[in-house]
Amino acid sequence: MPIRVMLVDDQALLRTGFRMVLSAQPDITVAAEAGDGVEALERLRDTEIDVVLMDVRMPRLDGVETTRRICRDGAGGPGEPRVLILTTFDLDEYAFSGLRAGASGFLLKDVPPDELLASIRAVHSGDAVVAPSTTRRLLDRFVTLLPGPDHRRAPELDLLTDREREVLLLIAQGLSNAEIAGRLFVSEATVKTHVGRVLGKLQLRDRVQAVVLAYEAGLVRAGGRQGSGGPGRAP
Repeated sequence: MPIRVMLVDDQALLRTGFRMVLSAQPDITVAAEAGDGVEALERLRDTEIDVVLMDVRMPRLDGVETTRRICRDGAGGPGEPRVLILTTFDLDEYAFSGLRAGASGFLLKDVPPDELLASIRAVHSGDAVVAPSTTRRLLDRFVTLLPGPDHRRAPELDLLTDREREVLLLIAQGLSNAEIAGRLFVSEATVKTHVGRVLGKLQLRDRVQAVVLAYEAGLVRAGGRQGSGGPGRAP
């Protein structure tokens, strides 16, 4: 079955451009379009969607609030599509807010076609499309907008083993699986297993959400420094 995509943007010309690129792919279909968040939520009630390409600046209901309703309030339906934020600048407050709202990543509106297609396929397969280091830089820039560590105690962190907490901390510091494997002197396959357990125990969709949680819980502070809530022993 092809990947079902919904385009959400108030600019019809931009939707047309994306539709032309996506419709030329045998494994992707544009199943719905919407000009704002209100229309997008209406479409999701009767259309099964896998990936939403979501603009952020739209009338009636913006992309950040729409993303929050899809990812956190269950407005996306039983399948809960993954959301990719469309933004103008890579270090954009809207992109930051979209990640916190539950998006799996963000793309620039002038993204090359090959990168757009690869991103949609990656998100559909369960990966995040924002490099961990880019996510960390984004959060570092807007860290003053995050609540303090006392705001979210994240008791679910107690479910993690010491090793899993170490892996979460390294994810939040922007390390890839290969880099984490080198830091902990284990195989990359072992790291993937730990990452999967971390995401499962914390009920997170992908490592982007893990980075956001680590910042909100105070495990990591601006600049990638370890917070007071970090692991108690070295790798």
